[in-house]
Amino acid sequence: MLWACVLLPHLALDGVLRHRPDDGPLVLVAGSANARTLVAVNTAAREAGLRVGQRLIAAQALLAHFEVLPYDKAATERWQRFLAAVAYRYSSEVSLLPHALVLEISRSMGLFGPWPRLAAMLRVDFDALGFRQRIAVAPTAHAAWVLAGIGDGQAVLTNAALRPALQRVSVRKSHLPDAATEALPGMGIRTLGQLLSLPRDGLRRRFGTELLTVLDRLIGDQPAGLVAWRPPDTFDLRIELTHEVENLGALIFPLRRMTSDLAVYLAGRDGGVQRFVLQLEHRDRPPTAVVVGLLAPERDAGMLFELARGRLEQIRLPGPVLGMRLLARDLPPFVPAGRDLFDERPAHALPIEQLRERLRARLGDQAVYQLGSTTDPRPELAQTVAAGADATHERHPRPSWLFARPLPLRGAPPRILAGPERLETGWWDGGEVCRDYYVIETSLGQRAWAFCAPGEQSGWMLHGWFA
Repeated sequence: MLWACVLLPHLALDGVLRHRPDDGPLVLVAGSANARTLVAVNTAAREAGLRVGQRLIAAQALLAHFEVLPYDKAATERWQRFLAAVAYRYSSEVSLLPHALVLEISRSMGLFGPWPRLAAMLRVDFDALGFRQRIAVAPTAHAAWVLAGIGDGQAVLTNAALRPALQRVSVRKSHLPDAATEALPGMGIRTLGQLLSLPRDGLRRRFGTELLTVLDRLIGDQPAGLVAWRPPDTFDLRIELTHEVENLGALIFPLRRMTSDLAVYLAGRDGGVQRFVLQLEHRDRPPTAVVVGLLAPERDAGMLFELARGRLEQIRLPGPVLGMRLLARDLPPFVPAGRDLFDERPAHALPIEQLRERLRARLGDQAVYQLGSTTDPRPELAQTVAAGADATHERHPRPSWLFARPLPLRGAPPRILAGPERLETGWWDGGEVCRDYYVIETSLGQRAWAFCAPGEQSGWMLHGWFA
């Protein structure tokens, strides 16, 4: 087996910064109200002299103005699970460790290529999401975790090379039990090489079996003992805005980030989304719900953003927005649309499904129609609001724009392109029709669908236009 570790040393801070376009000094603090301590600082704060571990009072003496946010353990854990969903696209065996993810990749390399290429793909995904990382690979999950902690890019690809690679690793960076980490340096044992050469019986008497279990998992003599992580069946992401927003335009930046996160999550679980809700949170009002429904599953980030933006621009804010939440529960399987090898469409042409969804988002659900399959052959009853994923394929040509009622065709006589097609029906409900339909070309070059009474070619009635 071969395990990759993605260490996330700045997970809490990166989770905050990725939703903030500004880069002023910012710190995360933890501890009691009278003894708050800096647990994370951004670049601007570090350049001003602030350091992790400082008391907040000391930091305020060094820098007069900087933003202070509480360290949110629950939010940090949510970000770790979100990144696990990102890693899940590369391996079905993903586990969580403190501030790290480990994934089994021995089979993944057969699909994604050798380790350098797979590592580069992981880095691209995590960098695009705004999370800094260190990546290492080793024959065991715990060894990859240890190697990622001492340096980025560590790669041990064989069992024979594992022990030599661990020889000089400090015991303080080896994720050993706390009791052993504190006691071993006082005994003169400062590296894993020294520790692994000691008699096991003496270590068992001194530290119990816990230390031996950790060492065995480190070198592969015991299974990793990790709990496999599985992506949830719902996507729930919430962000709190830095200030009250009264203009819809100011919501575009966080909306783009949220829909991008949704697309990454869907790619990781190899699925799509058919309905999601964007909730805009207010101070003294119930949230404003913006429902985005699709006729077919999608997972393209740009597509999801455009659809959500189109729906968002149609609402009127009842009050300032304090936060946003994106909730998606309808996550069906996704099958990418196939294209012909010699597809003659322009490179930037939209597939009909995406065009349809954009029109619905911009114009409303009731503005997009399609020809549906009905038991009544009258054309007036065949055009319905698009409510299914698949359009009906007619054996005979039908216009894309069908009129609610036929109109007289004025001007010079048209040129017949196809027809006639006899429709004779409706005798049972008093709406009897008997028509011969033709595909015609008008004197202005327009392609239309028209009919006349059987046996006649005058008095044309226009019933629709072809695109």
